[in-house]
Amino acid sequence: MNSPNQPLPTFDEVLLCTPQTTAEQVGLFLRRCLINCSGGEKIYTMLYADELSYDVSCRAEELFQRLQRYNSSYRLIILCNCEREHSYIPSVFSQYKVPMIPQRPLTEIQQYLQHHYRVAQPSNSAASVFKDNMCVGIVSSKRAGVGK
Repeated sequence: MNSPNQPLPTFDEVLLCTPQTTAEQVGLFLRRCLINCSGGEKIYTMLYADELSYDVSCRAEELFQRLQRYNSSYRLIILCNCEREHSYIPSVFSQYKVPMIPQRPLTEIQQYLQHHYRVAQPSNSAASVFKDNMCVGIVSSKRAGVGK
């Protein structure tokens, strides 16, 4: 985010973890990250790794320990909920823990995202639904089940 021209992460750089995430999905992600075929340019991110099941977490750690020997220049970020810091993955990687504090003001972050999510030529697209021709948006309600 140092420059508005820097691209957003691609689909292969991010793994959004849930309790249903399988060991195979995590394994494929770790192999992409730790087997040096992209020249070390990509930054890989596991989001909510604390939500992985215990079995999947153990297998992920095992695979990580095996693969990291082959590549010392990998770039991996593991983001976890601070309220679940005692689950398996945050505990295993606690020696590398860095408290995350946004380095940019919220308005700057919003401008960066607007730059990347704005549809240049809105021609009868779904982007016309969202403010300022954005191709993404958040729809929320304080009341549950009102047809969002």
